[in-house]
Amino acid sequence: VQLQASGGGLVQAGGSLRLSCAHSGRYAMGWFRQAPGKERESSGAISWSGGRISYADSVKGRFTISRDNAKNTVHLQMNSLKPDDTAVYYCAADRGTIGRLSVIPSQYEYWGQGTLVTVSS
Repeated sequence: VQLQASGGGLVQAGGSLRLSCAHSGRYAMGWFRQAPGKERESSGAISWSGGRISYADSVKGRFTISRDNAKNTVHLQMNSLKPDDTAVYYCAADRGTIGRLSVIPSQYEYWGQGTLVTVSS
């Protein structure tokens, strides 16, 4: 399984960015982020069908996860960005328990290389 995340960049607080992750498998997908000096944390996850989505409380109402299985792509639309959202963002694939939408990084077997999002105040 190959994952390729893209779309990061520099944006002002209150702005928006859309991250994309190209993938090559039929898996639940998660978005994670890691800020300098902090542990990797979940932003949310989406089932293979796209019918189930979960979000971390820190991004709920601001971020939206979607997927286009015809194009093997998962997206993370980030709105109302805050300086605290600054991090390297990763997409990951979970081929484990069917129906699981995990927030635990170790339960994801495959990872993209990460894309940096910087939100200036």
